Amino acid sequence: MDYLKQAQQKFNDSIDHLNSELTGVRTGRASAGLVDTIKVEVYGQSMPLKSVATITTPDAKTIQIQPWDQSNLSFIEKAISENQNLGLTPNNDGRVIRVNIPPLNEETRTQLTKVCKEKAESANISMRNARHEVLNSAKADEKANVITQDQLVKVQKDLDKLIDEYHQKIQKIVEDKEKEIMSV
Repeated sequence: MDYLKQAQQKFNDSIDHLNSELTGVRTGRASAGLVDTIKVEVYGQSMPLKSVATITTPDAKTIQIQPWDQSNLSFIEKAISENQNLGLTPNNDGRVIRVNIPPLNEETRTQLTKVCKEKAESANISMRNARHEVLNSAKADEKANVITQDQLVKVQKDLDKLIDEYHQKIQKIVEDKEKEIMSV
């Protein structure tokens, strides 16, 4: 009967997922989050880059990737080159890979803000689905006489309030990311 806690957990999961998705959106500044989830084919399987290398940002325009096994250098370089979303060019010096982050032009910035809004809408849809699941669970409990109709109405109002709070959190997260993208 802890419907709100159940909903809050699912909403927090949506927010966490949105935050992790947004770390992969370029802002013109180097960030390990841009490349750490890129899948690399090594040892006969697909693994996230952060599982096979150390990723650092020595300065604001460079990402440095040092594989734990030097034989993986070419696989990592290939995975970064083939990632269409980033459009980054890796430089392999035989020991480490350096990725220079080019400055964003206005068209790219606008496109990236659209991507952020799409990711936010996905998070909002996920939360609405979670709200719907929790509400259906409460309705089923009301039919089974576990809770009263008044309690069901209260749960519904509380869920509406809670989802509004979380929609505002998502809006704030996206606004902050858009400011970061649009700042030159």
